[in-house]
Amino acid sequence: MPESEIIDAHVHVWSAETARFPFAPGYGPEDLWFPSFDGAELVARAQPAGVGRFNLVQMTWYGLDHSYIADLIQRDPRRFVGTGIVPAISDVGLPEPDRAMQALAEQGIRAFRVRGQSTRPEVPGGDRWLDHSAYEAMFRMSAAEDLPLSFLCGANDLPEIDRMCARHGDAPVIVDHLARLGPATGATPDDVDALCALARHPRTMVKVSAFAALSQDGPPYLDMLPIVRGVLDAFGPERCMWASDSPLQTVAPHSYETSVGLLAEHADFLDESDLALLLHGTAERVFWSD
Repeated sequence: MPESEIIDAHVHVWSAETARFPFAPGYGPEDLWFPSFDGAELVARAQPAGVGRFNLVQMTWYGLDHSYIADLIQRDPRRFVGTGIVPAISDVGLPEPDRAMQALAEQGIRAFRVRGQSTRPEVPGGDRWLDHSAYEAMFRMSAAEDLPLSFLCGANDLPEIDRMCARHGDAPVIVDHLARLGPATGATPDDVDALCALARHPRTMVKVSAFAALSQDGPPYLDMLPIVRGVLDAFGPERCMWASDSPLQTVAPHSYETSVGLLAEHADFLDESDLALLLHGTAERVFWSD
């Protein structure tokens, strides 16, 4: 286990204080996974596993209002950093996405989530779903200000991400949750090869995460090890970061301990320095480089 505090590169939080931190119009209590999962509960669940720092990914039911995660970051910027949501395309008068990225970065939002075609409502665009001037602007801003674009995507989305990474080689890009490849999602060797092929872009990274969703066998998730090893062989631990995808990882039989344990106790292909990068070093460099 690395001596440094483990960093969870992907968590979701929301507050029961709905008067202070209201949900976006149209969302209500019936949409929530749990009544609340706030910063204090997150820390309490994570600390027994040695996890003490977190990248807070904007929760869907807050819409574009980042007030809750921004409040947590402002209170404890060493512990918390954020990944925000900026819509590239909208039919209402919103700021240009690159300008919105800059403004949110001043509040401790260090990355920006982009949904792949397979993980969002159907919109025109075909296979080239990133072929729009707004996405071009986001990639340029990502490169200029070192603000990663973090893709929630599936295997079918990887060719288009590859195309844009080739066009914008200086832009940092993160693929969330191993591109959702695992035994539970029916991932094929070709799918894993497509993810690993993105390693040709030096600024592309992967979150090694969401074992609770991707494993078919459940804890200790040993069926995930071949995919994890393939990705680490391709990208190297310096471009991979562990994440829990909590709070879903906290629902029994899953836990922080079982997620960290897959890597710390069962991934015998990792040496001590590899593990330190995967559980701490890469995420610290990416999200707390200032």
